[in-house]
Amino acid sequence: MIPIHGLFETHLTVADLTRSIAFYRDTLGLPLAQSFENRKVAFFWIGPKPGHTMLGLWEQGSGPNRMQLHIAFKVALPDILNAAEALIQAGIQPLDFNGQPTTEPQVLAWMPAVSIYFRDPDGHLLEFLTMLDDPPAPERGVVPYSKWL
Repeated sequence: MIPIHGLFETHLTVADLTRSIAFYRDTLGLPLAQSFENRKVAFFWIGPKPGHTMLGLWEQGSGPNRMQLHIAFKVALPDILNAAEALIQAGIQPLDFNGQPTTEPQVLAWMPAVSIYFRDPDGHLLEFLTMLDDPPAPERGVVPYSKWL
């Protein structure tokens, strides 16, 4: 089989492309790579160098059977430690692993990784995630970062 070296792109459906472009570009700071109004789609580059990872947003309307999906964005440890405050300042509710409001990231001990969640305007569950250099400790479950230390 062909070896897989990484994930190049992923896609989400959205109810209002204009609203979602504003959220991903202006709130999250992703660079808009290209939008095609006639196709109701927009593409964003993810990461420090264009051409390596991409997010596509496809307008599908506001039907009742919309799917809500999940994407985790890799971020630096200092940034994730400040993520709750940054999200709150942007008018976004930070969430813990169980979807409850939080003011600090949590550690998924089996990996281990520091993580904080939030939702986009369509309800997709987004996550900022940083892998830790610590050894995995699956028996600890999911704990607030302050308790991991």
